Amino acid sequence: MNIVIIGSRGQLGTALQTQYPDARAADSDQLDITDTAAVEAFDWSGVDVILNAAAYTNVDGAETAEGRTAAWQVNAVGPANLARVASRHGITLLHISSDYVFDGTAAQHSETEKFAPLGIYGQTKAAGDIVVSVAEKHYILRTSWVIGEGKNFVRTMLSLAEKGISPTVVADQVGRLTFTSELVRAIDHLLGSQAAYGTYNVSNDGEPSSWAAITREIFALAGRDDLTVTDTTTEEYFATKEGISPRPLQSTLSLDKLHATGFTSVDWRTDLAEYVKKETA
Repeated sequence: MNIVIIGSRGQLGTALQTQYPDARAADSDQLDITDTAAVEAFDWSGVDVILNAAAYTNVDGAETAEGRTAAWQVNAVGPANLARVASRHGITLLHISSDYVFDGTAAQHSETEKFAPLGIYGQTKAAGDIVVSVAEKHYILRTSWVIGEGKNFVRTMLSLAEKGISPTVVADQVGRLTFTSELVRAIDHLLGSQAAYGTYNVSNDGEPSSWAAITREIFALAGRDDLTVTDTTTEEYFATKEGISPRPLQSTLSLDKLHATGFTSVDWRTDLAEYVKKETA
């Protein structure tokens, strides 16, 4: 396959480059997907697949005047531009979505659940899903709580552990971690097996857990059982902070549709143990 990776320097983009070393990698300085003329002028000849890993992911930043504009441009206008050229050239477009397109009231989210985003970030991601879905050959991969190379929750907690800090962590947001290695495996499976086009939930498998419980798991794996984790609610945690986007409390994604294609998901605890081992080596 002739692949173009968009957003190649992000957590997922970095992992995709490792999986597809012969792919053409394009970050925002090589291709600004919000610039319609630039996308139209890009050389799409011979391209089979566009992997769109580009996104504005600053959830709270999207609530600001400047961030709102940027989020809509990157998360909605950019995917629309890619969907247009993908349709014109017969290219398969694979786009990464988010659990934030839902309000988090369902205990588990299926691919057919109706959009109900709580904040601007979620609204822009939902818009991106809608525009990508008009491309004849498309995959929308809805995911949550992504962990890879770069700044992320696990690395933040390991940094606190290294400093001997016992944190207060939100305990009423529940979901599963999604390691970029798992996302890449799912992407490669869907493309390689020529699974039916459409929307698929992708996260690691395993018993859903809260951020606080995950932190306890991280500390145990890092050999820091001496540290304590104090539970708090989302409302209490953000009570004194301004400009905070609302968060879905339930982020668990149903993996039934993905598993029906023959894919076997890895438990998030298994990948977390490997990740912490690597980070603390």
